[in-house]
Amino acid sequence: MTVPVGFLKENVEKNWFQRNISGYKTGMRIVFGLVWLLDAYLKWQPDFFSGFETMLQGAVSGQPAWILPWFNFWISVTSTDPYAFALFIALVETLLALAIIFGFMRKVTYLLGAAFSFFLWSIPEGFGGFYLPGSTDIGTSVIYVLVFLFLILVNGAFGPSMYSLDFYIEKKFKAWKRIAEISWKG
Repeated sequence: MTVPVGFLKENVEKNWFQRNISGYKTGMRIVFGLVWLLDAYLKWQPDFFSGFETMLQGAVSGQPAWILPWFNFWISVTSTDPYAFALFIALVETLLALAIIFGFMRKVTYLLGAAFSFFLWSIPEGFGGFYLPGSTDIGTSVIYVLVFLFLILVNGAFGPSMYSLDFYIEKKFKAWKRIAEISWKG
């Protein structure tokens, strides 16, 4: 048993939570992946595709002048083919959900998930509009950024997950650890 830095071995051996952490970290990863999959499912609905451009334009209303160039830039970029951008978002969310659930390319998945969530928070959610008078919410995607960063920390702190595709791929291809693990040591 590998003992985390700062823990006495005798305390770890007696600590039920520490002995079962592998199941907990896998369970949390899968639950988060299922939530992400539900969100991806909603992106495949016709209303998302037909209302994509309207949703982005709705994010502009009430925004202060200093942030309007950011929104106007993305509206002009996506207005060339809103269907393609909606399709891209649905595909990315689906692929992220499946990679999270099955534990595939975890390090890359978590980093891309955090970046993608920030992208969603900054554009359609308008950074949550926390800078607007009377704002009562910062938006949900920023929480997803934090969950992805937390998954990176858990993966780095507790090492490989036996309940992931990465674990089995790493058995065959040792170099896969560079893609899957945070604390890979050559």
